[in-house]
Amino acid sequence: MTRRVLPYRIPREDVIAAESWLLVTEDGDIPMPEALPDWDYQMDLHLRRTVRVDLDRARSETGLASDTPLMLSVVWTATGSNLGGPAQHIRLTAGGTNSVELNARVSGSDLGGVLLLDTALVLAEHRDDARPSSPRRAGSVLWSDRETLRLQGDAPQFPMAVIDFARTSFPDGAAWHLQISGGLESATMGSLLLLVNEQNTVTATAFENAGKPRPVDRIVLSAVYADAARIMIEHALGPDDFAEDADYADGSLGATLLSLFDQLFPGQSITDVRLRRQQAPALFATDLQAAVKIFGVS
Repeated sequence: MTRRVLPYRIPREDVIAAESWLLVTEDGDIPMPEALPDWDYQMDLHLRRTVRVDLDRARSETGLASDTPLMLSVVWTATGSNLGGPAQHIRLTAGGTNSVELNARVSGSDLGGVLLLDTALVLAEHRDDARPSSPRRAGSVLWSDRETLRLQGDAPQFPMAVIDFARTSFPDGAAWHLQISGGLESATMGSLLLLVNEQNTVTATAFENAGKPRPVDRIVLSAVYADAARIMIEHALGPDDFAEDADYADGSLGATLLSLFDQLFPGQSITDVRLRRQQAPALFATDLQAAVKIFGVS
């Protein structure tokens, strides 16, 4: 087992007691699940947890002066969007055991993939008077933990916007349109945009209820995601340079499309699937319909 060795003393693990993260919902707080399969980019997240810190022990066990200010910090990172940032910083200057409530509020438009929540107890400011074996630099980590929340399953996820198609070049009667721009090396977040026609109330309402969908909403969302997957796969199979051995950067459109292809056609080569699409497009469409498990049918 690999253990990280820091160049300064840190307190024992029992100095900090961190409760599990809770997901704040309209119906009350619930334990943060492993995954939110119904999440989409219109769904902002609010999570909270309580952390208790024995500040006297934290300072004494690291050799710090009794008045040394510490800080509890929460930082979030989203693997799907490659975005991240600070959620909350709380400065701790008192003594004794402090009970601190931490909150992380993140806009859904910044998320995607897996949400990483890193909580840390750090040195709040530089200490010139610290002992040689004690932390002295601001930000020195005394304790940390990481929790994860998977925000998307097999269905493709991407930024979306609800607009009036009557004000665009899209047909008024269309319910949605997946817009793909840029090359395979372009960033996914800037290349994909799902547009939903606000005049199609059935579809627009389904996305409004995506956090807590009704049976009819689930059917609509399944149809949208199946169609989006079809468009993405057909877009990928168009250029000849889309191949298994292509070296696409993390977060690029090519990497996203290759990941989606592997999910939908495991064990099959891109060449074989491309030929099947060219020679038997109807069969290909049916294969793809089964692969995306439309309407939840496996």
